[in-house]
Amino acid sequence: MRIYIIRHADPDYANRTITPEGHLEAKALSKRLASQGLDFIYSSPLGRAIHTAQYTARLLEMDYQIEDWTKEASLMIEEPSKGKISAWDLDGEIIRGEMPATTYENWFHQPPFDGPMFREYFDILVKQSDRFLASHGYVREGRRYRIVETNQHQIALFCHGGFGLIWISHLLELPVPIVWSSFFLAPSSVTTILFDERSNQWATPRCIGLADVSHLYQAGLDVQPSGIKANFY
Repeated sequence: MRIYIIRHADPDYANRTITPEGHLEAKALSKRLASQGLDFIYSSPLGRAIHTAQYTARLLEMDYQIEDWTKEASLMIEEPSKGKISAWDLDGEIIRGEMPATTYENWFHQPPFDGPMFREYFDILVKQSDRFLASHGYVREGRRYRIVETNQHQIALFCHGGFGLIWISHLLELPVPIVWSSFFLAPSSVTTILFDERSNQWATPRCIGLADVSHLYQAGLDVQPSGIKANFY
C-alpha cells in the first residue's frame, strides 16, 4: 500500500480556498495522480484541501471522502519576539540551539511543547491514524503494523502542512519539532509513504518521496513559498 500525503495547493486563507496559482497547481497535480492511478481519495474538511482534491476526483471520475481528523492542527505557542505563532513555525535556530535534543517519545516533555494540548493532540492523531490504517488492512501493534489484508492500494490524502508533518513524524517515528523545523511541504507537494512488507506478517512505513513537486516543474509552474517565513528563492 502507498499513501500520498498531499498538502493543499497555494492557499487563499481569507476566503478558505486556493489562489489562482493554486488552481493551476491542483490541475497539474491531478494529471500526475491520474497517470499513476488511485484507489481512494480522502480530504481534510477545510476548503483549501477540498478544492485541491476536487481536480483529481473529477479527472479520475471518483468520489472523495472527508476525514475530519486531517484538518490543520490548531497548535499555537507564545514566541517572545513575535507573539502567538503556529507551533510548526518556531524558528529552527531555537529548536536546534536552545532546546535539548528530543526523541519521538519525549518531544512533548520539553518547553514550549510541554503544554497538555500537544500531548492530547498527538494522542488523538495516533488513534485516528490507527483507525484509518486499520480500515485499509494494517493494524498497529507496538511500533509496526500487522498485515491483516495486504494490498497494492494507492491512497491520496489531501491535507495541510502542519498536520502533514506531524503525521509523517508519527509514521516514521521522528521527533515532531525536528520534522517541523527541518522539512517543508510546499503547496500541492506529494509525500509518498510505502508500507514496506519484508514478510507476510508485518509492514513498516517507509518514506520513498518527500514533498515532491515534479508536477509543477512539468507544467512550468513556480513553487509557491506559502509557509516559508524567511529566505526563499
